[in-house]
Amino acid sequence: MKTVLKTAFALTGALALAACGSSDDASEEAIADTVEIPADEAMEGVTAEPVVDENVAPAPAPVVEEDEASDPEPTAADVASAETAGEAAAAAAADVAAIAAGAAAATENAADDGADAMEDAVDAGEDAVNEATE
Repeated sequence: MKTVLKTAFALTGALALAACGSSDDASEEAIADTVEIPADEAMEGVTAEPVVDENVAPAPAPVVEEDEASDPEPTAADVASAETAGEAAAAAAADVAAIAAGAAAATENAADDGADAMEDAVDAGEDAVNEATE
């Protein structure tokens, strides 16, 4: 009996949803009601294409592809500047590596000191227990 009621309820719900459609013509395309509908209707008679307003923004310059052969050779000053920048970058990398090595050593020392302190605390605890039991 419960199964029949569940089926009847599902069928009633499906028929109610099917009845909500108001289109009599099946070939009619469904259109969502959005803000695009008034905008589309307002633009129906417009045939002009958009143009750049020179007063607001100048027209973009045309893209000219350069030939690789037209690239000038670097000057001695350009080469020296590049070498100086490379040397400065190498020095900075060496400084960073030294700082990282120092930090790693400090971390290792701190871990060793912490382990030593832990051993000392355990030994002191064992000594206290031994004294209390004697």
